[in-house]
Amino acid sequence: MNVMDQVPPKSPAASGAAVAIEVAHLTKIYKQTRAVDDISFSIARGSITGLLGGNGAGKTTTIAMIMGLVLPTSGRVTVLGHPMPRESEYVLGRMNFESPYVDMPMRLTVRQNLTIFGRLYAVRDLRGRIAQLADDLDLKEFIDRPNGKLSAGQKTRVALAKALINEPELLLLDEPTASLDPDTADWVRGHLEAYCRKHQATILLASHNMLEVERLCDRVIIMKRGRIEDDDSPEGIMARYNRATLEEVFLDVARGRAKEPAS
Repeated sequence: MNVMDQVPPKSPAASGAAVAIEVAHLTKIYKQTRAVDDISFSIARGSITGLLGGNGAGKTTTIAMIMGLVLPTSGRVTVLGHPMPRESEYVLGRMNFESPYVDMPMRLTVRQNLTIFGRLYAVRDLRGRIAQLADDLDLKEFIDRPNGKLSAGQKTRVALAKALINEPELLLLDEPTASLDPDTADWVRGHLEAYCRKHQATILLASHNMLEVERLCDRVIIMKRGRIEDDDSPEGIMARYNRATLEEVFLDVARGRAKEPAS
């Protein structure tokens, strides 16, 4: 059967659940290292949540377990009402991932790359979907140019197009605007906000850009050494640490400073 004719399997569970992601007592141990250490949280549908922490905090491992790419040592992950990775076939077509650190094939053109990923997701009317994304994300000028010939900003827009090719209900983002100039980064954030509103999509965002998190996120989960250090709205966390910005909070957590009472 041609991959274009494939359709995702019918889900045995109701699709209207209010929770997009549920993580319960999730742990991942690599030899003697606890990369993720007994964390629990749930993320509501239609929300944008920031997952923060320094290098080695456990963010990437957590996202990989949510996607079903890494098996937890213990605990459970439920995505869009389905346990992962046991029922991943009911979920993977409804979610997507984007990171500027994951390059698409350099020799293929933008159109060829989007066509391949669209076929993997069995996107209907794929030509129309690519044309729509080219218009929405301003790809027309370079859509037939090899990916390896693009600037960093152009590659980011293409990566975002790839992440949105299947109109996902759940979008997992890892540093989506890293290395971008302020104008392009602001443009990408605006498009993500608009997509989330239009489709009632859920976004889990891992980022070191605190201004980006303050702008986009309804909620922030801060991790340190594999554990959850704090979990609240950006305003709530800043108030608890008596800080004016999330960057100041991030530095307090990273350097082990105690919360300061609000004056």
